[in-house]
Amino acid sequence: MKREFVVFDLETQRTFDEVGGYANTAKMGISIGAAYDSRDDSIQVFREQQIDALVELLFSAPLVVGFNSFKFDYTVLQPYTDRRLHDLSGLDMLDSIYRILGFRVSLDHLAAATLGRKKTGHGLDAIRWFRSGDWQKLEKYCTDDVLVTRDLYLFGCENGYVEFYDRRNRRMRRIEVNWA
Repeated sequence: MKREFVVFDLETQRTFDEVGGYANTAKMGISIGAAYDSRDDSIQVFREQQIDALVELLFSAPLVVGFNSFKFDYTVLQPYTDRRLHDLSGLDMLDSIYRILGFRVSLDHLAAATLGRKKTGHGLDAIRWFRSGDWQKLEKYCTDDVLVTRDLYLFGCENGYVEFYDRRNRRMRRIEVNWA
C-alpha cells in the first residue's frame, strides 16, 4: 500500500532574538516553504506571497509530516491563514521522539546517525540568504531539509526505529517509533 503524505518545512525572515524570543515565534515571518507530496512524488517551493497554496496543499493531505512542526512551523504559518493548522492530520517527528526520550534531538543528528547524511545548512544561513536575495541557496536548503525529513520518516515507518548519537557523540542510540 502506498503511503500518502506531505512533508513540509518553512524558513523565516527573522530570528528569535529579533522578535523578542520564542514566545513571539508567530512574528518571525515566512521567507520560503517547501513541501514534498508522496501522491505524485513532487516537491514544490512557496515564497511568502504563495503561502495560501501551501496551506491548501497541507489541508488536502491525508497526513502532514514535519519536524518541530507543531510548535514551530505551525506557529510561524498560522498568521497567514484563518484555518486552524492544528486540525491537520499531522505527525511531528520531533514531538514523537520527545515524548519517548524526554529531550529533543536535532534533525541533523537523527539524519546523520540514521541515514548517514547531514543537513546542508542551518536556519540562520536561511535568514542570511533571504536577506541577501539568494533565492537559489534558500530554495535548495529548504527542499534539502524536506527531503531529509521525508527520508527519515520513511526509514522510521519501514524499520520501526531511528537512531542518534549520545551527547558525547560516542554511542549510537536507537529510538523505537511507530510512524507506520
